[in-house]
Amino acid sequence: MAESFEDRTEAPTPRRREEAREQGQVARSADLTAAALLLGFLLLLNWFGGGLIRALQGLVAEVLSPKSFSELQVSSVGPLMLRYVSLVGGALVPLLVGGMVIAIAVNLLQVGFIVSGKRLQPRPGLLNPLHGLAQIFKADSLAHLITNLLKLLLVAAVAWSAVKGRALEIVGVQQLDYLQAFGLGASIVYSVGLRIAVVLLVLAVLDYGYQKFRAEQQLRMTKQEIKEEMRRMEGDPKIKQRRRQIALQMLAKRLKKDVPTADVVVTNPTEFAIALKYDAATMHAPRVVAKGQGHIAARIRQIAIEHGIPIIERKPLAQALYKLVEVGQEIPEQFYTAVAEILAYVYELTGKVRRKQTA
Repeated sequence: MAESFEDRTEAPTPRRREEAREQGQVARSADLTAAALLLGFLLLLNWFGGGLIRALQGLVAEVLSPKSFSELQVSSVGPLMLRYVSLVGGALVPLLVGGMVIAIAVNLLQVGFIVSGKRLQPRPGLLNPLHGLAQIFKADSLAHLITNLLKLLLVAAVAWSAVKGRALEIVGVQQLDYLQAFGLGASIVYSVGLRIAVVLLVLAVLDYGYQKFRAEQQLRMTKQEIKEEMRRMEGDPKIKQRRRQIALQMLAKRLKKDVPTADVVVTNPTEFAIALKYDAATMHAPRVVAKGQGHIAARIRQIAIEHGIPIIERKPLAQALYKLVEVGQEIPEQFYTAVAEILAYVYELTGKVRRKQTA
């Protein structure tokens, strides 16, 4: 049985979001695209409509001219149609290209660039009439119907307000000639359409916000789903713990082998521990044979005490060596002086004599 939304208390993980995106489950409002297209086309008509009107006027004048009828032949029909189409098509190009750009831009702003074939896969279950009836009587469908009715009423109110303000002009249209009446009608229709487009765009933005919220709620997860996903991504916790135990065992063996060969252990004193070794015959500079933090540092100190290796506290030096030098690497030149002083002290303390001093 599906989990209820009350049980989905956890925010969706990045993996959950990625899977939903791959399946095409993203927040998107079809109303936003439609409203943006309507408003965009009206603005494009305002900018480029003059060219379209002139093209249509030229087309009508040419088609209805006496010369056109007298020269009309079967062989000339094809070229004439091509000319008429090119004449009007050239004027329509800004509108068509502008509409395409608007549609692409709005969809990219909503969902970004996404290609998913999951939505195109056939789903036989949707062909079941009972499934369709169930969708009709769902609470979401009823809410959608009520919302659309409210939108229709709002649009009607906006349209009426636009027409009401120019009622006197509409009444006096009978006193105008044909071109003046046509211009007035076009102006009123454009004004009403522009207001409706703005209102629809505002409603569509609100709808997109709701769709985004709804999609986020649908993506939320239960605590059990979080655990299962973590198990899938990182492996079984028991296996992970076992791997960590094996890694710690290998590290312990390496420390047991390498730390006793060190000449000195530099500490922080409790947070870091770095074991250093220097052999003038085989090394150009002292080398880090082991290092650790926390309980590993404690283990290094313990092994050093067991084998009588001097432990020297140098806080800044221990921190720098831990961050900058890896196990098996020789120390950088900037630490030569500080380490040389420590080794000289250790050699004097332990009675060891080296032929070659640290540079």
